[in-house]
Amino acid sequence: MRAAGAMAIATRGLVKGYGDKRAVDGLDLEVEAGEVFALLGPNGAGKTSTIEILEGHRRRDAGEVSVLGEDPAVAGLNWRARIGIVLQGTSDAADLTVAELVGHFACFYPRPRDRDDVIEAVGLRDQRGSRVRSLSGGQRRRLDVALGIVGDPELLFLDEPTTGFDPEARRAFWALVGSLRDAGTTILLTTHYLDEAEHLADRVGVINHGRLIAVDTVAGLGAEQRRTAVVSWRDESGRHQIASRDPAAEVVALVGRLGGGQVDELEVRRPDLEDVYLSMIRQPPA
Repeated sequence: MRAAGAMAIATRGLVKGYGDKRAVDGLDLEVEAGEVFALLGPNGAGKTSTIEILEGHRRRDAGEVSVLGEDPAVAGLNWRARIGIVLQGTSDAADLTVAELVGHFACFYPRPRDRDDVIEAVGLRDQRGSRVRSLSGGQRRRLDVALGIVGDPELLFLDEPTTGFDPEARRAFWALVGSLRDAGTTILLTTHYLDEAEHLADRVGVINHGRLIAVDTVAGLGAEQRRTAVVSWRDESGRHQIASRDPAAEVVALVGRLGGGQVDELEVRRPDLEDVYLSMIRQPPA
């Protein structure tokens, strides 16, 4: 197991622009070794540009970046062997079988995982002899994950990894991510599935307009907002609602005002992670 505590990823004032638009605008990010960190944000928020800079696939315009102790812009092959990448696009090697392709990628690394163990882990055991062109979209996505983890990386980038997975396959993948974390692998995950971030991530960062606007545990994210519940009900004059940190007291008072009778369409709701996330990304840039 790899030791946690150090920073696997650290950026300071990271900037990347395209023409007169700043896709990444002074972003500061820290990911501890051994944790699963989920990066959330709408399309165009700067997630992909940030990830590509961290992977060494795109040059930054300004700022400092350290990934596994090295600058990705100048890091060599030894550094690249320590990271794994699962991109949004699916793999394309139509005439190879699943086993052949995973075995081929394993040859690129000094200490790869066992090919058949990897195929089993991503749920492609029954397709190990199938050619890539015959796989479904979801099966190709699982193959992408297999190619990303076959090198037994210290740091794994997962960019929307479960796109195209059915619910059973997503749950199996979550178990795989959990086993990788337990083995000490650091994972930086981007996802649009908030339940996925809630299930997998030790911490969550919300990025919007190229800036990291919040970082916390899933439970801590928007904790202040979640303390306020909305009590709603209907009477002869229409629908009403009250925001309160003591919804039980509001319900008791409401029943009292109505003479102890039934309260029609009574509902008490606290904001969930999706509510908190949406309120954050709807804020205009500072």
